[in-house]
Amino acid sequence: MSVRELVVLGTASQVPTRHRNHNGYLLRWDGEGILFDPGEGTQRQMLRAGVAAHDVHRICVTHFHGDHSLGLAGVIQRINLDQVPHPVTAHHPASGQHFFDRLRYATAYRETVELAQVPATGDGGILAATPAYTLDCHRLSHPVESYGYRLTEPDTRRILPALLAEHGIAGPDVGRLRREGSLGGVTLEQVSEHRRGQRFAFVMDTRLCEGVYALAEGCDMLVIESTFLDEDEGLAVDHGHLTAGQAARVAKQAGVRHLVLTHFSQRYSDPDLFGAQARAAGFDGELTVAQDLIRVPVPTRHH
Repeated sequence: MSVRELVVLGTASQVPTRHRNHNGYLLRWDGEGILFDPGEGTQRQMLRAGVAAHDVHRICVTHFHGDHSLGLAGVIQRINLDQVPHPVTAHHPASGQHFFDRLRYATAYRETVELAQVPATGDGGILAATPAYTLDCHRLSHPVESYGYRLTEPDTRRILPALLAEHGIAGPDVGRLRREGSLGGVTLEQVSEHRRGQRFAFVMDTRLCEGVYALAEGCDMLVIESTFLDEDEGLAVDHGHLTAGQAARVAKQAGVRHLVLTHFSQRYSDPDLFGAQARAAGFDGELTVAQDLIRVPVPTRHH
């Protein structure tokens, strides 16, 4: 059975706290794992969350501030130490290539795994296209170059048994119809309905900008930073961040089904305030105020 869930490894902005590690998020997408923004301590958080190096197929870094990337050195070395049997691909801002190289080769170790790189450049675009999903990115607004990532599953057709029976199609003929698109004058469209692919977006350090809205549009799950509470919006703008209310309004406008708020400033002691402000901003979908080591299922399909 396929598993689609977000494993939260860390939720702190800038500095870790007693209860929050630096950033780190693993998206399980069927048989593949995409690791986002591995901050310092990610390797240990993976152990605590039951995530193995073998679970990682891609690494996506939004930008090269330490709380989003200092864990790269340990994660990459662990991938090689455990001799992960599949290639791993890293995505990051091309402008930060020197930072990636320094982290990748921070200390001596033996490379045993193929680590490819497909950097993000310009305003973004498609980084990978697989049968299971397309991964693209959009430029964000932060003091250093930053990108958000979006995963989109291809749309498909859902076969309706009642319509198959109505047209007298059964057994192996169902597979033939699906493969060939028509059978005996009956088309696939006549016995099926459109099934929209699921969408996931990951938006970290940024002010409000076009990229935020483009990434969030129509997402089943949006993981987004809400570093500040609304009363500190001035600080958010100055430092290139979002507030809880801003993140929630983006999600509401974009039609997001499940909103995951994260990347909280250490200045706030009550995480429930982020959820309260998101609700006050009018977001009425599923809402999670992220905590370290929780697992958040991607919403099931509409059909």
